[in-house]
Amino acid sequence: MHSFQFPQSMAIPHPKLGNPLSGSTHDPSLIGSHHHHLPHLLPVRSSTLGILKSRSARISTTHLPSAAKDDSYTSLVTELETEQQEGQEQESSSSNSHLAERWREIHGSEEWAGLLDPMDPLLRSELIRYGEFAQSCYDGFDYDPFSRYCGSCKYHRRAFFSELGMGDCGYEVTRYLYATSNTKLPNFFTKSRLSNKTWSQRANWIGYVAAASEETTERLGRRDILIAWRGTVTRLEWVADLMDFLKSASSEGIPCPDPSVKVESGFVDLYTDKDPTCRFCKYSAREQVLTEVRKLVEQFTSKGEEVSISVTGHSLGSALAMLSAYDIVEVGIHAGIGGEKAAICVFSFSGPRVGNGRFKERFEGLGIKALRVVNVHDTVPKVPGIFINEKVPHMVRRMAEAFPWSYSHVGVELLLDHKHSPFLKDTGDPSCFHNLEAHLHLLDGLAVHDDLPPNLIIADTMGRDIGLF
Repeated sequence: MHSFQFPQSMAIPHPKLGNPLSGSTHDPSLIGSHHHHLPHLLPVRSSTLGILKSRSARISTTHLPSAAKDDSYTSLVTELETEQQEGQEQESSSSNSHLAERWREIHGSEEWAGLLDPMDPLLRSELIRYGEFAQSCYDGFDYDPFSRYCGSCKYHRRAFFSELGMGDCGYEVTRYLYATSNTKLPNFFTKSRLSNKTWSQRANWIGYVAAASEETTERLGRRDILIAWRGTVTRLEWVADLMDFLKSASSEGIPCPDPSVKVESGFVDLYTDKDPTCRFCKYSAREQVLTEVRKLVEQFTSKGEEVSISVTGHSLGSALAMLSAYDIVEVGIHAGIGGEKAAICVFSFSGPRVGNGRFKERFEGLGIKALRVVNVHDTVPKVPGIFINEKVPHMVRRMAEAFPWSYSHVGVELLLDHKHSPFLKDTGDPSCFHNLEAHLHLLDGLAVHDDLPPNLIIADTMGRDIGLF
């Protein structure tokens, strides 16, 4: 077992936000050129908990094609709305009673066998729940280039969920996470255009660690420690500029005994880099998350509680979720006071490949569970390793392990297809295929409304471009 020690007094300060940032929404007109309006696959939600609650609001005859505006189609939509609402109420009631009993299964103890096709209602609701936590990392980020706090979180840690309309989520943020990079990751950093008095020139807020409340712990059947990572906010074309060469995990400070376990250099640099001159990234994102998780695991296991660690992220955030989950287990801080080990699971959305075949073997061999939610038309999950990956014959992969472009996905894949959804309008814009809200919308509608006529298409609205790789 590798020891992991950092000063107990280690603290990452938070930027003090002024009154101009107290609002819950930024003016899209202030967003930079990389954050432009796009025709989304779905309407923008007014709150981060709106996916389940706003289904009927999105299915409106105002947006129906003219062929669907007759009485028969209007009646059909009304019936579907009623059926959907009743089904959700029943699912919610049953979820509260069964989640505590089934949480290990939902967290992948059996590799989600029999739960994906058809989609298990409880798993679907949990995926949406964790997806909302990943989405909150975008919704809380300060994109405003004219704000002195650009690149930070818009809200104080204690008010984070309430400011985003998620006050009833049942979690409390215990630490914000900040990252820096000594390499030139393409357009990762968002900086203020103000020349002075900005909160930081070297750090960006990238996520948070949170813990379930007492009430939520009772409902979930265990104390859940949540880690949520933000992806970059830039155009999809940057995928071509990925630093897709591999580094040994052990060379980056992750105590892996096998030097052939390698991870993508850009991801691991962002995870492990630090800047002693910056108070927000004096410690690396890795040190921040490991210190906080260790503290929480010890705190809750000392009370005799059963603990789980759930890690979620979208796009680049998915890669960081995979790395941090692997690191937590490799270091061994998921072990409690009495030696009992917390179950750890990654719920990944639109994530790229992170490491080579040996990384996949090591990751899965340590017992880490990962469920990857992917839109089949999205480009990001296909990189790096476009040509040599987990899908090529085993012998070819073995021969290519020595090359820097051999990658493998980890875990179990859940494939979605927006073109099969009667509630999403197709678009030729590939950036929309990667949108996190579109993935959550697809999950919400999975395995329902199969009886819709093929010509009933719900039209779309314009929304802001969020959550791109």
